[in-house]
Amino acid sequence: MLRKFVLCAVLAIVSGSLFAMSIFDAGKVCTFSAISGVILHDGQPVSGARVIRVTDYQKKKQDETVTDSEGYFELPAVYERHVVNLLPQEFVVGQLINVSHNEEEFKIWSGVKRKREENAESRGKPLVVTCELTREDEIIKVDGQPFITKCKWDVDPDVKEDIF
Repeated sequence: MLRKFVLCAVLAIVSGSLFAMSIFDAGKVCTFSAISGVILHDGQPVSGARVIRVTDYQKKKQDETVTDSEGYFELPAVYERHVVNLLPQEFVVGQLINVSHNEEEFKIWSGVKRKREENAESRGKPLVVTCELTREDEIIKVDGQPFITKCKWDVDPDVKEDIF
């Protein structure tokens, strides 16, 4: 009798754990889409610049690359495991890209990603940018989310609304 009870208890715990993993683990979400492009300074390609990307979802993550002789760089998409809570939760990921060139730091991308899909920052298109380090920051809104950037990419920004 005791053996049956122990066996049932073990089966209940194992099946409960498997059920919880299948319910609460919703897979992976894209916290920063794959990005590639060219870094320019006064219109000239910047060779050997460090491109440093930071995401802040469940924990802060950082990766980086270096531009080639033509100022080109690329970084792969960042995916993180997403655990569904019992309570509704909004998807919010802080995004930042800095470029380090000639002992100067340039913030070229700062924004918040609110959609789990890759390429949400460009309405589904690949994220290919041209960034001019000497350019003034511009605010570009995509699906209501502002990106403060020195970059241009193939996206149709939100229509600016007149307040008056």
